[in-house]
Amino acid sequence: MPEAEAGFSPCLVRDLGRQAYEPVWRAMQRFTDARAAATADELWLVEHDPVFTLGQAGKREHVLVPGDIPVVHVDRGGQVTYHGPGQIVAYPLLDLRRLRIGVRDYVHRIEQAVIDTLAEWNIPGRRRDGAPGVYVGDAKIAALGIRVRRGCTFHGLAFNIAMDLEPFRRINPCGYAGLEVVSMADLGGPGHLDAVKPVLLRALAAQFGLRLSAADATMAA
Repeated sequence: MPEAEAGFSPCLVRDLGRQAYEPVWRAMQRFTDARAAATADELWLVEHDPVFTLGQAGKREHVLVPGDIPVVHVDRGGQVTYHGPGQIVAYPLLDLRRLRIGVRDYVHRIEQAVIDTLAEWNIPGRRRDGAPGVYVGDAKIAALGIRVRRGCTFHGLAFNIAMDLEPFRRINPCGYAGLEVVSMADLGGPGHLDAVKPVLLRALAAQFGLRLSAADATMAA
């Protein structure tokens, strides 16, 4: 398990494998509601079954033709996005007060972790003003949708690695009509999630000053 070179705060990493969306979402809520000041932070990695998720203020008109893919209205920020096989979804369950990080800085650090991960394969990621996430050229490769409750984060990051991008054409991704979406594999990057996960974990650990340790894949009860 990779660790930050100068890690300060312990963080458990749970690689949940492939999961339906809603049970993981509900487990994140339970974990966040039950945690106390001394609860260790956690970082969950998951690959979801196909699903469209619509944020709290999400507009249903951005879901164009969902077809056989379910649409779930959830309690994160942002509009609509797609999760599916070939995408790393990372859920940082962090106590921002303990880490002394503000929400704006939190978003910036997640974006930087993705940019640093892309750089490992010489892919130039960048931010876009007013549109959270990470882009390569004009195409979005990673989407962010977060929630902070009592200073603690849940929801998080969706990072396209090697996936069928057709479902993105059934929506206005993140509320932007015609927004192009891309995967790492389309840019000469890895074709498998397992190649990217340890690099992303190292980058997240470095951004947040975390000391990572592997935990089992059991979510909060």
